[in-house]
Amino acid sequence: MAENLLSIDVGTQSVRALIFDPRGALIAKQRVPYEPYYSDAPGLAEQKPQVYWDAICQACRGLWQKADAKKESIAAVALTTQRGTVVNVDEAGEPLRPAIVWLDQRRTEGLPALGGMWGALFALAGASETVAYLRAEAEANWIIKNQPEIWKKTHKYLLLSGYLTHLLTGRFVDSVGCQVGYIPFDYKSQNWEPKWGWKWQAIPVEPGLLPELVQQAQPLGEITAGAAQATGIPAGLPLIAAAADKACEVLGSGALDPHVACLSYGTTATINTTHAKYVEVVPLLPPYPAAVSMLYNFEIQIFRGYWMVSWFKNEFGLREQRLSAEKGIEPEVLFDDLVKSVPPGSQGLVLQPYWSPGLRFPGPEARGAIIGFGDVHTRAHIYRAILEGLAYALREGKDRTEKRSGVKITDLRIAGGGSQSDAAMQLTADIFGLPASRPHVYEASGLGAAMDAAVGARLHPDFKSAVKEMTHTGQSFNPHPETRQTYDRLYHEVYLKMYDRLKPFYRTIREISGRS
Repeated sequence: MAENLLSIDVGTQSVRALIFDPRGALIAKQRVPYEPYYSDAPGLAEQKPQVYWDAICQACRGLWQKADAKKESIAAVALTTQRGTVVNVDEAGEPLRPAIVWLDQRRTEGLPALGGMWGALFALAGASETVAYLRAEAEANWIIKNQPEIWKKTHKYLLLSGYLTHLLTGRFVDSVGCQVGYIPFDYKSQNWEPKWGWKWQAIPVEPGLLPELVQQAQPLGEITAGAAQATGIPAGLPLIAAAADKACEVLGSGALDPHVACLSYGTTATINTTHAKYVEVVPLLPPYPAAVSMLYNFEIQIFRGYWMVSWFKNEFGLREQRLSAEKGIEPEVLFDDLVKSVPPGSQGLVLQPYWSPGLRFPGPEARGAIIGFGDVHTRAHIYRAILEGLAYALREGKDRTEKRSGVKITDLRIAGGGSQSDAAMQLTADIFGLPASRPHVYEASGLGAAMDAAVGARLHPDFKSAVKEMTHTGQSFNPHPETRQTYDRLYHEVYLKMYDRLKPFYRTIREISGRS
Protein backbone atom coordinates (compact mmCIF):
# COMPACT_ATOMS: atom_id res chain seq x y z
CA MET A 1 0.00 0.00 0.00
CA ALA A 2 1.29 3.47 -0.92
CA GLU A 3 1.47 5.39 2.36
CA ASN A 4 4.88 7.10 2.39
CA LEU A 5 5.54 10.73 1.50
CA LEU A 6 8.19 12.23 -0.77
CA SER A 7 9.32 15.64 0.46
CA ILE A 8 11.56 17.89 -1.67
CA ASP A 9 13.28 20.59 0.37
CA VAL A 10 15.05 23.24 -1.72
CA GLY A 11 17.23 25.22 0.66
CA THR A 12 19.77 27.98 0.23
CA GLN A 13 22.72 25.62 -0.08
CA SER A 14 21.27 22.24 -1.10
CA VAL A 15 18.31 20.15 -2.15
CA ARG A 16 17.18 17.26 0.02
CA ALA A 17 14.91 14.54 -1.32
CA LEU A 18 13.33 12.81 1.68
CA ILE A 19 10.96 9.92 2.22
CA PHE A 20 8.93 9.88 5.44
CA ASP A 21 6.46 7.30 6.67
CA PRO A 22 3.07 8.35 8.17
CA ARG A 23 4.59 8.27 11.68
CA GLY A 24 7.26 10.82 10.85
CA ALA A 25 10.19 8.43 10.56
CA LEU A 26 12.79 9.39 7.95
CA ILE A 27 13.17 6.35 5.70
CA ALA A 28 15.61 7.64 3.09
CA LYS A 29 17.45 10.83 2.23
CA GLN A 30 19.55 12.17 -0.65
CA ARG A 31 21.24 15.56 -0.48
CA VAL A 32 22.71 17.49 -3.42
CA PRO A 33 24.67 20.66 -2.54
CA TYR A 34 25.12 23.69 -4.78
CA GLU A 35 26.55 27.18 -4.51
CA PRO A 36 23.98 29.46 -2.83
CA TYR A 37 24.49 32.15 -5.44
CA TYR A 38 26.97 33.86 -7.72
CA SER A 39 27.65 37.59 -7.78
CA ASP A 40 28.59 39.77 -10.75
CA ALA A 41 28.80 42.91 -8.63
CA PRO A 42 28.93 43.80 -4.92
CA GLY A 43 25.66 43.05 -3.16
CA LEU A 44 24.16 40.95 -5.97
CA ALA A 45 23.11 37.36 -5.35
CA GLU A 46 21.76 35.43 -8.33
CA GLN A 47 21.52 31.82 -9.43
CA LYS A 48 20.57 30.05 -12.63
CA PRO A 49 17.09 28.58 -12.02
CA GLN A 50 18.20 25.40 -13.80
CA VAL A 51 20.61 24.76 -10.91
CA TYR A 52 17.70 24.11 -8.55
CA TRP A 53 15.89 21.85 -11.00
CA ASP A 54 19.03 19.88 -11.86
CA ALA A 55 19.66 19.36 -8.13
CA ILE A 56 16.09 18.13 -7.61
CA CYS A 57 16.47 15.66 -10.46
CA GLN A 58 19.83 14.44 -9.17
CA ALA A 59 18.58 14.12 -5.59
CA CYS A 60 15.47 12.19 -6.58
CA ARG A 61 17.33 9.86 -8.94
CA GLY A 62 19.89 9.23 -6.21
CA LEU A 63 17.11 8.54 -3.74
CA TRP A 64 15.67 5.73 -5.84
CA GLN A 65 19.05 3.96 -5.71
CA LYS A 66 18.66 3.42 -1.97
CA ALA A 67 17.29 0.10 -0.76
CA ASP A 68 14.55 1.64 1.42
CA ALA A 69 13.34 4.12 -1.22
CA LYS A 70 10.60 2.31 -3.07
CA LYS A 71 8.68 4.34 -5.65
CA GLU A 72 5.56 2.24 -5.27
CA SER A 73 5.35 3.23 -1.58
CA ILE A 74 4.90 6.95 -2.35
CA ALA A 75 1.35 8.26 -1.92
CA ALA A 76 2.03 11.97 -2.51
CA VAL A 77 4.75 14.57 -3.05
CA ALA A 78 5.32 17.95 -1.36
CA LEU A 79 7.71 20.79 -2.11
CA THR A 80 9.17 23.38 0.26
CA THR A 81 11.69 26.02 -0.75
CA GLN A 82 13.75 28.96 0.47
CA ARG A 83 11.70 32.13 0.74
CA GLY A 84 11.83 35.29 -1.33
CA THR A 85 13.81 34.04 -4.34
CA VAL A 86 12.12 35.23 -7.57
CA VAL A 87 12.11 34.03 -11.18
CA ASN A 88 10.76 35.78 -14.32
CA VAL A 89 9.51 33.31 -16.94
CA ASP A 90 8.01 33.41 -20.42
CA GLU A 91 4.82 31.65 -21.58
CA ALA A 92 6.63 28.31 -21.79
CA GLY A 93 7.93 28.70 -18.25
CA GLU A 94 11.50 29.36 -19.41
CA PRO A 95 13.48 31.77 -17.22
CA LEU A 96 14.16 35.16 -18.77
CA ARG A 97 16.98 36.06 -16.40
CA PRO A 98 18.79 34.52 -13.43
CA ALA A 99 16.81 34.07 -10.22
CA ILE A 100 17.32 36.85 -7.70
CA VAL A 101 18.15 35.01 -4.49
CA TRP A 102 16.74 36.16 -1.15
CA LEU A 103 20.27 37.08 0.01
CA ASP A 104 20.52 39.74 -2.73
CA GLN A 105 21.13 43.27 -1.42
CA ARG A 106 20.33 45.37 -4.50
CA ARG A 107 18.06 48.33 -3.92
CA THR A 108 16.05 50.63 -6.17
CA GLU A 109 16.76 54.14 -4.98
CA GLY A 110 15.06 57.30 -6.15
CA LEU A 111 11.51 55.93 -6.51
CA PRO A 112 8.86 58.67 -6.19
CA ALA A 113 7.13 58.73 -2.82
CA LEU A 114 3.86 56.85 -2.52
CA GLY A 115 1.13 59.39 -3.23
CA GLY A 116 -2.60 59.75 -2.75
CA MET A 117 -4.58 58.46 0.20
CA TRP A 118 -2.08 55.72 1.05
CA GLY A 119 0.86 58.09 1.07
CA ALA A 120 -0.99 60.43 3.43
CA LEU A 121 -2.01 57.59 5.74
CA PHE A 122 1.51 56.19 5.98
CA ALA A 123 2.90 59.67 6.66
CA LEU A 124 0.34 60.13 9.44
CA ALA A 125 1.29 56.75 10.94
CA GLY A 126 5.00 57.54 10.77
CA ALA A 127 5.51 54.59 8.42
CA SER A 128 6.68 56.37 5.28
CA GLU A 129 10.27 55.27 5.80
CA THR A 130 9.18 51.64 6.23
CA VAL A 131 7.15 51.72 3.01
CA ALA A 132 10.02 53.37 1.14
CA TYR A 133 12.37 50.67 2.45
CA LEU A 134 9.99 47.93 1.27
CA ARG A 135 9.69 49.46 -2.20
CA ALA A 136 13.45 49.86 -2.52
CA GLU A 137 13.96 46.22 -1.51
CA ALA A 138 11.36 44.83 -3.96
CA GLU A 139 13.11 42.94 -6.76
CA ALA A 140 10.25 43.70 -9.16
CA ASN A 141 10.88 47.42 -8.87
CA TRP A 142 14.56 46.92 -9.69
CA ILE A 143 13.79 44.81 -12.77
CA ILE A 144 11.12 47.26 -13.98
CA LYS A 145 13.54 50.18 -13.68
CA ASN A 146 16.78 48.55 -14.82
CA GLN A 147 15.69 45.76 -17.17
CA PRO A 148 12.40 46.94 -18.73
CA GLU A 149 12.89 44.63 -21.71
CA ILE A 150 12.87 41.62 -19.35
CA TRP A 151 9.77 42.85 -17.56
CA LYS A 152 7.99 43.39 -20.89
CA LYS A 153 8.63 39.76 -21.88
CA THR A 154 7.61 38.37 -18.47
CA HIS A 155 4.58 36.08 -18.61
CA LYS A 156 4.71 35.10 -14.93
CA TYR A 157 6.59 36.56 -11.98
CA LEU A 158 7.13 33.62 -9.65
CA LEU A 159 8.71 32.74 -6.38
CA LEU A 160 11.09 29.78 -6.60
CA SER A 161 8.33 27.52 -5.29
CA GLY A 162 6.03 28.52 -8.15
CA TYR A 163 8.76 28.04 -10.75
CA LEU A 164 9.57 24.52 -9.52
CA THR A 165 5.87 23.67 -9.17
CA HIS A 166 5.44 24.52 -12.86
CA LEU A 167 8.32 22.20 -13.77
CA LEU A 168 6.75 19.38 -11.75
CA THR A 169 3.11 19.84 -12.80
CA GLY A 170 3.08 22.01 -15.93
CA ARG A 171 0.81 24.52 -14.14
CA PHE A 172 1.43 28.13 -13.06
CA VAL A 173 0.22 27.61 -9.50
CA ASP A 174 1.76 27.98 -6.07
CA SER A 175 0.88 27.35 -2.45
CA VAL A 176 -0.55 30.10 -0.29
CA GLY A 177 1.96 28.99 2.34
CA CYS A 178 4.91 29.93 0.11
CA GLN A 179 3.96 33.58 -0.41
CA VAL A 180 6.68 35.33 1.56
CA GLY A 181 8.52 38.10 -0.25
CA TYR A 182 8.21 41.57 -1.74
CA ILE A 183 5.03 40.82 -3.66
CA PRO A 184 1.46 42.24 -3.54
CA PHE A 185 0.17 39.57 -1.16
CA ASP A 186 -2.43 40.26 1.55
CA TYR A 187 -1.14 38.34 4.55
CA LYS A 188 -4.38 38.73 6.51
CA SER A 189 -6.71 37.20 3.92
CA GLN A 190 -3.88 34.97 2.62
CA ASN A 191 -4.62 35.89 -0.97
CA TRP A 192 -3.47 38.45 -3.48
CA GLU A 193 -3.92 42.05 -2.38
CA PRO A 194 -7.42 43.49 -3.04
CA LYS A 195 -7.65 45.74 -6.10
CA TRP A 196 -7.79 48.85 -3.90
CA GLY A 197 -4.76 47.81 -1.81
CA TRP A 198 -1.61 49.94 -1.54
CA LYS A 199 0.81 47.16 -2.52
CA TRP A 200 -0.22 47.30 -6.19
CA GLN A 201 0.97 50.92 -6.16
CA ALA A 202 4.13 50.16 -4.18
CA ILE A 203 5.07 47.11 -6.26
CA PRO A 204 3.46 47.57 -9.70
CA VAL A 205 3.06 43.92 -10.70
CA GLU A 206 0.05 43.25 -12.92
CA PRO A 207 -2.27 40.63 -11.35
CA GLY A 208 -2.02 38.47 -14.47
CA LEU A 209 1.71 38.01 -13.89
CA LEU A 210 1.09 36.15 -10.65
CA PRO A 211 0.24 32.45 -10.30
CA GLU A 212 -3.00 30.91 -9.11
CA LEU A 213 -2.88 30.23 -5.38
CA VAL A 214 -3.81 26.91 -3.77
CA GLN A 215 -4.47 26.35 -0.07
CA GLN A 216 -2.07 24.28 1.98
CA ALA A 217 -2.68 20.49 1.92
CA GLN A 218 -4.62 20.82 -1.36
CA PRO A 219 -3.41 19.42 -4.72
CA LEU A 220 -1.36 21.71 -6.95
CA GLY A 221 -1.46 19.21 -9.80
CA GLU A 222 0.05 15.89 -10.80
CA ILE A 223 3.62 14.97 -11.68
CA THR A 224 3.87 15.19 -15.46
CA ALA A 225 5.40 12.58 -17.73
CA GLY A 226 8.31 14.95 -18.46
CA ALA A 227 8.98 15.59 -14.77
CA ALA A 228 8.73 11.85 -14.11
CA GLN A 229 11.33 11.11 -16.76
CA ALA A 230 13.69 13.74 -15.32
CA THR A 231 13.28 12.89 -11.63
CA GLY A 232 12.11 9.30 -11.49
CA ILE A 233 9.05 10.34 -9.48
CA PRO A 234 6.10 8.27 -10.75
CA ALA A 235 3.92 10.23 -13.19
CA GLY A 236 0.45 11.05 -11.93
CA LEU A 237 1.36 11.33 -8.27
CA PRO A 238 -0.30 14.36 -6.64
CA LEU A 239 1.89 17.33 -5.70
CA ILE A 240 0.32 18.65 -2.50
CA ALA A 241 0.67 22.32 -1.51
CA ALA A 242 2.98 22.74 1.48
CA ALA A 243 4.61 26.04 2.53
CA ALA A 244 7.88 27.94 2.66
CA ASP A 245 10.77 26.34 4.51
CA LYS A 246 10.40 28.28 7.78
CA ALA A 247 6.67 27.54 7.99
CA CYS A 248 7.28 23.86 7.28
CA GLU A 249 10.04 23.84 9.91
CA VAL A 250 7.59 25.19 12.49
CA LEU A 251 5.06 22.48 11.66
CA GLY A 252 7.72 19.75 11.52
CA SER A 253 8.92 20.84 14.97
CA GLY A 254 5.43 20.23 16.33
CA ALA A 255 4.86 23.92 17.17
CA LEU A 256 1.19 24.06 16.19
CA ASP A 257 -0.08 25.38 19.54
CA PRO A 258 0.61 29.08 20.27
CA HIS A 259 2.35 28.37 23.58
CA VAL A 260 5.09 26.39 21.76
CA ALA A 261 7.73 28.50 20.00
CA CYS A 262 10.00 27.26 17.25
CA LEU A 263 13.43 28.86 17.11
CA SER A 264 15.27 28.40 13.84
CA TYR A 265 19.03 28.65 14.09
CA GLY A 266 19.70 29.04 10.38
CA THR A 267 21.18 31.68 8.08
CA THR A 268 18.34 33.90 9.29
CA ALA A 269 17.55 33.22 12.95
CA THR A 270 13.84 33.35 13.77
CA ILE A 271 11.31 32.76 16.51
CA ASN A 272 7.89 31.58 15.35
CA THR A 273 4.60 30.75 17.00
CA THR A 274 1.40 29.57 15.30
CA HIS A 275 -1.91 31.40 15.83
CA ALA A 276 -5.43 31.45 14.44
CA LYS A 277 -5.74 35.24 14.80
CA TYR A 278 -3.97 37.82 12.63
CA VAL A 279 -1.76 40.04 14.77
CA GLU A 280 1.20 42.19 13.73
CA VAL A 281 3.76 41.61 16.48
CA VAL A 282 5.78 44.47 14.98
CA PRO A 283 3.43 47.07 13.42
CA LEU A 284 3.34 46.90 9.61
CA LEU A 285 5.23 43.60 9.60
CA PRO A 286 2.60 40.91 8.96
CA PRO A 287 2.57 37.37 10.27
CA TYR A 288 3.36 34.94 7.48
CA PRO A 289 1.16 32.07 6.28
CA ALA A 290 1.65 28.93 8.36
CA ALA A 291 1.94 25.48 6.80
CA VAL A 292 -1.70 25.02 7.84
CA SER A 293 -4.41 26.87 5.92
CA MET A 294 -5.58 30.17 7.50
CA LEU A 295 -3.20 29.95 10.42
CA TYR A 296 -0.44 32.51 10.93
CA ASN A 297 3.18 32.28 11.98
CA PHE A 298 4.11 35.20 14.22
CA GLU A 299 7.73 35.59 13.24
CA ILE A 300 10.57 37.75 14.49
CA GLN A 301 13.69 37.59 12.30
CA ILE A 302 17.32 38.29 13.03
CA PHE A 303 18.83 38.76 9.58
CA ARG A 304 22.26 37.20 9.17
CA GLY A 305 21.54 35.23 12.35
CA TYR A 306 23.55 32.05 12.34
CA TRP A 307 25.45 33.41 9.37
CA MET A 308 27.40 35.17 12.14
CA VAL A 309 28.44 31.77 13.47
CA SER A 310 29.68 30.74 10.02
CA TRP A 311 31.47 34.08 9.73
CA PHE A 312 33.27 33.47 13.03
CA LYS A 313 34.26 29.94 12.04
CA ASN A 314 35.63 31.12 8.71
CA GLU A 315 37.49 34.12 10.12
CA PHE A 316 38.66 32.82 13.52
CA GLY A 317 38.05 29.06 13.59
CA LEU A 318 40.89 27.71 11.43
CA ARG A 319 42.50 25.95 14.41
CA GLU A 320 39.33 23.96 15.22
CA GLN A 321 38.79 23.08 11.58
CA ARG A 322 42.34 21.74 11.26
CA LEU A 323 42.13 19.78 14.52
CA SER A 324 38.81 18.25 13.55
CA ALA A 325 40.31 17.02 10.27
CA GLU A 326 43.31 15.55 12.10
CA LYS A 327 41.19 13.81 14.74
CA GLY A 328 38.41 12.75 12.38
CA ILE A 329 35.65 14.46 14.35
CA GLU A 330 33.07 17.10 13.47
CA PRO A 331 34.28 20.71 13.87
CA GLU A 332 31.14 21.48 15.91
CA VAL A 333 32.48 19.31 18.75
CA LEU A 334 35.52 21.55 19.09
CA PHE A 335 33.48 24.73 18.73
CA ASP A 336 31.23 23.50 21.54
CA ASP A 337 34.38 23.04 23.64
CA LEU A 338 35.24 26.65 22.80
CA VAL A 339 31.87 27.81 24.15
CA LYS A 340 32.17 25.69 27.31
CA SER A 341 35.60 27.17 28.07
CA VAL A 342 33.93 30.52 28.82
CA PRO A 343 31.51 31.13 31.72
CA PRO A 344 27.86 32.08 31.05
CA GLY A 345 27.63 35.77 30.28
CA SER A 346 31.05 35.77 28.56
CA GLN A 347 32.53 37.68 31.50
CA GLY A 348 30.54 40.78 30.66
CA LEU A 349 30.92 40.72 26.88
CA VAL A 350 27.50 41.48 25.36
CA LEU A 351 26.74 41.37 21.63
CA GLN A 352 23.87 42.96 19.70
CA PRO A 353 23.45 40.78 16.57
CA TYR A 354 22.22 43.31 14.01
CA TRP A 355 24.94 42.81 11.40
CA SER A 356 22.15 43.35 8.83
CA PRO A 357 19.29 45.75 9.66
CA GLY A 358 15.68 44.65 9.97
CA LEU A 359 12.74 46.41 8.41
CA ARG A 360 11.08 47.50 11.66
CA PHE A 361 12.75 45.19 14.20
CA PRO A 362 14.83 46.73 15.43
CA GLY A 363 14.92 49.31 12.60
CA PRO A 364 16.57 50.12 9.25
CA GLU A 365 19.39 52.07 10.93
CA ALA A 366 20.49 49.12 13.11
CA ARG A 367 24.08 47.94 13.30
CA GLY A 368 25.86 45.27 15.26
CA ALA A 369 27.79 46.02 18.43
CA ILE A 370 29.91 44.27 21.06
CA ILE A 371 30.48 46.02 24.40
CA GLY A 372 32.25 45.15 27.62
CA PHE A 373 35.72 44.22 26.36
CA GLY A 374 38.46 43.67 28.92
CA ASP A 375 41.91 42.13 28.96
CA VAL A 376 40.44 38.73 29.94
CA HIS A 377 38.54 38.34 26.67
CA THR A 378 39.58 35.94 23.92
CA ARG A 379 38.10 34.71 20.65
CA ALA A 380 36.26 32.07 22.71
CA HIS A 381 34.45 34.87 24.54
CA ILE A 382 33.49 36.45 21.22
CA TYR A 383 32.12 33.15 19.94
CA ARG A 384 30.04 32.56 23.05
CA ALA A 385 28.87 36.20 22.98
CA ILE A 386 27.59 35.67 19.40
CA LEU A 387 25.46 32.70 20.51
CA GLU A 388 24.24 34.58 23.57
CA GLY A 389 23.46 37.72 21.58
CA LEU A 390 21.32 35.79 19.11
CA ALA A 391 19.44 34.15 21.99
CA TYR A 392 18.93 37.55 23.68
CA ALA A 393 17.50 38.97 20.45
CA LEU A 394 15.13 36.04 20.03
CA ARG A 395 14.10 36.29 23.68
CA GLU A 396 13.16 39.91 22.98
CA GLY A 397 11.09 38.54 20.10
CA LYS A 398 9.44 36.14 22.54
CA ASP A 399 8.57 39.00 24.90
CA ARG A 400 7.06 41.03 22.07
CA THR A 401 5.08 38.02 20.82
CA GLU A 402 3.66 37.28 24.27
CA LYS A 403 2.69 40.92 24.79
CA ARG A 404 0.93 41.23 21.43
CA SER A 405 -0.70 37.80 21.36
CA GLY A 406 -1.64 37.49 25.02
CA VAL A 407 -0.32 33.91 25.01
CA LYS A 408 2.57 32.91 27.27
CA ILE A 409 5.24 30.75 25.63
CA THR A 410 6.08 27.72 27.77
CA ASP A 411 8.10 25.43 25.48
CA LEU A 412 10.82 25.82 22.87
CA ARG A 413 11.62 23.71 19.84
CA ILE A 414 15.01 24.47 18.27
CA ALA A 415 15.65 23.61 14.62
CA GLY A 416 18.21 24.53 11.98
CA GLY A 417 21.95 23.95 11.77
CA GLY A 418 22.69 25.67 15.09
CA SER A 419 20.41 23.24 16.92
CA GLN A 420 23.07 20.56 16.54
CA SER A 421 25.26 22.35 19.10
CA ASP A 422 24.61 21.15 22.66
CA ALA A 423 26.22 24.33 23.97
CA ALA A 424 23.87 26.52 21.92
CA MET A 425 20.88 24.47 23.08
CA GLN A 426 21.83 24.80 26.74
CA LEU A 427 22.52 28.53 26.70
CA THR A 428 19.22 29.07 24.85
CA ALA A 429 17.34 27.20 27.60
CA ASP A 430 19.21 29.28 30.22
CA ILE A 431 18.58 32.65 28.54
CA PHE A 432 14.89 31.94 27.92
CA GLY A 433 14.41 30.18 31.26
CA LEU A 434 12.47 27.48 29.43
CA PRO A 435 13.04 23.86 28.41
CA ALA A 436 14.43 23.64 24.87
CA SER A 437 14.07 20.52 22.72
CA ARG A 438 15.25 19.42 19.31
CA PRO A 439 12.75 17.82 16.91
CA HIS A 440 13.25 14.07 16.60
CA VAL A 441 14.64 14.55 13.07
CA TYR A 442 17.04 17.20 11.85
CA GLU A 443 15.07 17.61 8.59
CA ALA A 444 12.21 19.49 10.28
CA SER A 445 11.23 21.57 7.23
CA GLY A 446 11.10 18.46 5.05
CA LEU A 447 8.98 16.73 7.69
CA GLY A 448 6.58 19.68 7.80
CA ALA A 449 6.12 19.49 4.03
CA ALA A 450 5.52 15.73 4.35
CA MET A 451 2.85 16.46 6.96
CA ASP A 452 1.03 18.71 4.47
CA ALA A 453 1.22 15.86 1.98
CA ALA A 454 -0.03 13.36 4.59
CA VAL A 455 -3.12 15.47 5.37
CA GLY A 456 -3.69 16.18 1.67
CA ALA A 457 -3.48 12.48 0.83
CA ARG A 458 -5.84 11.62 3.73
CA LEU A 459 -3.21 9.57 5.55
CA HIS A 460 -4.12 11.70 8.57
CA PRO A 461 -7.56 13.30 8.97
CA ASP A 462 -6.25 16.68 10.16
CA PHE A 463 -3.12 18.51 11.28
CA LYS A 464 -3.73 17.88 14.96
CA SER A 465 -3.54 14.16 14.25
CA ALA A 466 -0.53 14.62 11.98
CA VAL A 467 1.36 16.51 14.70
CA LYS A 468 0.53 13.82 17.26
CA GLU A 469 1.62 10.98 14.99
CA MET A 470 4.52 12.49 13.05
CA THR A 471 6.35 14.88 15.42
CA HIS A 472 8.26 13.96 18.56
CA THR A 473 10.81 15.75 20.68
CA GLY A 474 14.40 14.62 20.69
CA GLN A 475 16.97 15.61 23.30
CA SER A 476 15.79 18.29 25.75
CA PHE A 477 17.77 20.86 27.73
CA ASN A 478 16.47 22.36 30.98
CA PRO A 479 17.60 25.77 32.28
CA HIS A 480 20.15 25.92 35.09
CA PRO A 481 18.79 28.20 37.88
CA GLU A 482 22.08 29.98 38.70
CA THR A 483 22.98 30.55 35.07
CA ARG A 484 19.47 31.78 34.34
CA GLN A 485 19.84 34.45 37.02
CA THR A 486 23.07 35.74 35.43
CA TYR A 487 21.45 35.88 32.01
CA ASP A 488 18.30 37.58 33.34
CA ARG A 489 20.36 40.44 34.75
CA LEU A 490 22.44 40.85 31.58
CA TYR A 491 19.30 40.70 29.43
CA HIS A 492 17.25 43.23 31.41
CA GLU A 493 19.97 45.53 32.71
CA VAL A 494 22.30 45.60 29.69
CA TYR A 495 21.05 44.00 26.48
CA LEU A 496 17.57 45.60 26.37
CA LYS A 497 19.08 49.05 26.96
CA MET A 498 21.81 48.81 24.32
CA TYR A 499 19.77 49.60 21.23
CA ASP A 500 18.18 52.83 22.47
CA ARG A 501 21.54 54.05 23.74
CA LEU A 502 23.34 53.24 20.48
CA LYS A 503 20.57 54.19 18.04
CA PRO A 504 21.68 57.84 17.65
CA PHE A 505 25.20 56.66 16.83
CA TYR A 506 23.88 54.18 14.26
CA ARG A 507 22.00 57.00 12.53
CA THR A 508 25.08 59.20 12.53
CA ILE A 509 27.20 56.36 11.11
CA ARG A 510 24.67 55.89 8.32
CA GLU A 511 24.72 59.62 7.52
CA ILE A 512 28.51 59.67 7.38
CA SER A 513 29.32 56.38 5.68
CA GLY A 514 26.09 55.32 3.95
CA ARG A 515 24.17 52.07 4.44
CA SER A 516 27.08 49.64 4.31
